[in-house]
Amino acid sequence: MGLALRLSPRLLRWGLNLWPPLFGARIRVRRIAPDFREVVVDMPLGLLNRNAFGTHFGGSLYAMTDPFFVLMLSHNLGPDYVIWDRSASIDYVAAGRSRVRAVLRVTDQDLRAIERMTQSGNKHLHLFHAEVVDAEDLLVARVEKLVYVRRRRPVQEGALYVPPGAPARRAGAVALRSGST
Repeated sequence: MGLALRLSPRLLRWGLNLWPPLFGARIRVRRIAPDFREVVVDMPLGLLNRNAFGTHFGGSLYAMTDPFFVLMLSHNLGPDYVIWDRSASIDYVAAGRSRVRAVLRVTDQDLRAIERMTQSGNKHLHLFHAEVVDAEDLLVARVEKLVYVRRRRPVQEGALYVPPGAPARRAGAVALRSGST
């Protein structure tokens, strides 16, 4: 995620369009807003993303929305936050038989709510909604994404660092100093 946070919207869009999970399903990121609060993606119906019935494969419809809310929040909240996908659901409303599109947004209201709910250090589970529509703007699928957000805990001088997976009483624990990672 570190590199993705340092890229401009244009370079991130280019990189995502070459990322195998999106590229393989022919999902294209058409636009990333300069403030990273809106992403527009689309996907044509083709041989690599159609199901046995000749309509869009459900996994590809979901993949259109998968990484974007976490990326948008990471850019807007910055490195002081831990942000992860927690869960998702998709409601397939109609068969997609043409190019489909999704517009994903993070609003000022979303950001204010997240900052308010996490200011004391507590985690917050924020629900985002997105719709996948076809070429005639008919609803194909509704997606809900639950995103985990928490402010990073400050590293305290003299605290012991135990590598992940190591026993807590391990003799090789390293004391953290200001400025260390």
